[in-house]
This record gives sequence, C-alpha cells and structure tokens, in this order.
Amino acid sequence: MNRNTKTETIIIFGLGNPGQKYLLARHNVGFRTVDCISIAAKIPLYKMSHQAYWGKGQFAGSDVVLAKPMTYMNNSGLAVAALCGNFGVSPERILVVYDDMDLSLGTLRLRPQGGSGGHNGLKSIIYQLQTESFPRMRIGIGRSPSAEVANYVLESFSQAEEEVLSVTLNHAVKAAALFIEEGITAAMNRYNVNVKKNPLQAAEDMLK
Repeated sequence: MNRNTKTETIIIFGLGNPGQKYLLARHNVGFRTVDCISIAAKIPLYKMSHQAYWGKGQFAGSDVVLAKPMTYMNNSGLAVAALCGNFGVSPERILVVYDDMDLSLGTLRLRPQGGSGGHNGLKSIIYQLQTESFPRMRIGIGRSPSAEVANYVLESFSQAEEEVLSVTLNHAVKAAALFIEEGITAAMNRYNVNVKKNPLQAAEDMLK
C-alpha cells in the first residue's frame, strides 16, 4: 500500500513493556512514540481492552487508533490481532513502531513489510497475524559493545542519548502523519534519515 484512503481506520501500535520500571527503557521507544503521537493528535489512551491501552480520534485527516499492548513485548501480537479484529483493520493499514539495535541511535527506518529481524515483539505479531506484510517503523537504539542484550534494552538512555532521541521521536510523529496522509513510500522517502549523522537534513525535514 503506497497511499492510504481517508475512509478507513489506521491503527498505530507502539511496542514496549508495561510498568513503571520499564518506562524509559530502550525497549520502550515504541511506547514513547505513541505517547508523543497521542499528545500531538490530542488522542488520550484512556481505554483498556483487547489487552492494550488505546484511544481513537482524528490524526492527519483520518480516523486513527493509537495503542500500546499490555501483554509484555514477547506477546505483542495478541493485542495487535485483537484490536485489528475489533476494528476490522487489515494488516496493511497498521503501523508498528519498535526499537531496533541494528540501527544506530538517531536512525529512523520505515518499511512496508519484512521479517522480524530477531525482534520478539515482531515475531509475535507475525505469528498472530500470519503475515509479514504490514508497515513498520524502526527506531534505532544502537548496540552496547559490552553489555548483554537483555540488560542493554532494559536500561534507560543517557542524557546525551535522550537529546538525540528527542529529535528522533519528533521525526517519528511526523513520519506517522505522512504515512497516514500519503502512505508508506512517501514516509520512507522523507524520514528514513539518521538525525545524528545528518543534522542539517533533520532540521530541514522538521521545518516541512
């Protein structure tokens, strides 16, 4: 799907782990992205059903559901499948936002489909939906040269990392809006950029 239609609902899922101790963890950038969209769109996530916190409203000219699965990361697909079924939304009309260690901090990547890349949240969604054909947005968190993966993803960002992440999340909100308005290809063409390596490009995109 290259261009979205205005008459059908779109669901944006941010992946993460529920609970205060995981709030600022690297693994929760999907949650944080949806929180940022929630603020920008003025769509509060006040409903709890289908194993997710979610809210529905208007964003970028379309009916949008914002959702954060409360199943813990490894079972994200349960909430995704339940909400898609409830709203009658097909996989190509969702956007899944999640962290990716294979991308450096400051990198944002959108794709129309693909495998899990070893990400347990994506594995669960692919299993529950029985397809890899759904759009996704990956937020780079980088890798640690020394810390074990399980520990690294549950650690909080440093202050310097938070500054880079803040710009990335700003881009993610705008990328989600463009995805809704014009489809995945347009969002990829504009926002698949590393804001840390290309600050000038990032600044120009933020003014668009």
